[in-house]
Amino acid sequence: MKTDFLIIGAGFAGCTLAERIASQLDKKVLIVEKRDHIGGNAYDYYNDDGIMVQKYGPHIFHSNLKEVWDYLSRFTEWNGYVHRVLARVKGKEVYLPINLDTMERLYDRKFNPEELREYFERKRVRLDQIENSRDVVVSQVGEELYELFFRNYTKKQWGVYPEELDPEVTKRLPVRFDHDTRYFTDKYQGIPKHGFVKMFEKMLQHKNIPPVMLNTDYREIIDSVSFDKLIYTGPIDYYFDYIHGKLPYRSLDFKLETLEMDKYQNAGVVNFPNDYDYTRITEFKQLYLQKHPRTTICYEYPKAEGEPYYPIPKKEYQEIYQKYKREADRLKSVFFLGRLAQYRYLNMDQVVDGALNLFKSI
Repeated sequence: MKTDFLIIGAGFAGCTLAERIASQLDKKVLIVEKRDHIGGNAYDYYNDDGIMVQKYGPHIFHSNLKEVWDYLSRFTEWNGYVHRVLARVKGKEVYLPINLDTMERLYDRKFNPEELREYFERKRVRLDQIENSRDVVVSQVGEELYELFFRNYTKKQWGVYPEELDPEVTKRLPVRFDHDTRYFTDKYQGIPKHGFVKMFEKMLQHKNIPPVMLNTDYREIIDSVSFDKLIYTGPIDYYFDYIHGKLPYRSLDFKLETLEMDKYQNAGVVNFPNDYDYTRITEFKQLYLQKHPRTTICYEYPKAEGEPYYPIPKKEYQEIYQKYKREADRLKSVFFLGRLAQYRYLNMDQVVDGALNLFKSI
């Protein structure tokens, strides 16, 4: 079997590069995917009840990158969904990220922006140096909100408390001084109108892209394929046979349940920082703006072993990754891209942006 490019993985990185290379360079592209579907973790489908669900938890596309949005919009319309997240704390439902609305609900009083700034100024812990995720939070909003929203949620999500994680984990959660209850403030956001998979299928509709080889570990076929360049989007440590040790990830279990009701909860996603073993419940109908007499919800349970989802942001694991990156940089015809290949938490738009930039360099 001969191809110009062999691409390992049919998620955002693999599909974007396949489409660009096939359509713009007129080169043959073979995609190999170990799962039984395309779309990576954004894979969605209609369940037996006819409700669109996401197999690997909630994925809401959001970006400020016009080039990325315009590129993906060639293959889909967007449904206009705006993501809002509630957290259940102290018997109340409040919005995340923390904003004026959150604080007013939590403390049953009014705040204006100046009052909230003064409140945080009184509550925050003054630190000479930010060394971990706990420091980030307490230095902004103080101990009480840290305990309410972050400490136990982080322990469930990552298996360790925030003081054991790099600062970047909680830097993703801003504090707002207005009533904006959107989870993302990006200019562009939504979900593909007909689902992520339909978008990916359109991306791969090209004469230079044969059907994706599903249920296939690339090692099973690589000796029988002749190719010029390899694009790898899987775990970088697996590519190098774990020669520097295994990179750890947090994984997830998902429990889906269909209920005989129109609506289960007051937002598409509700977080549970302190109660239960699960971290959040997603109601997919709200994400897809779907009308249906029933609803499907998903409980999310973090765990240590299983499918790799989240690279663990600890210094010692970054040091291991850097050893693999040095190995990767020595290879002239192999390119590594994506969350698993770069051992970084990357949003979907960041992966597409990386793919578009890699294509330009190719």
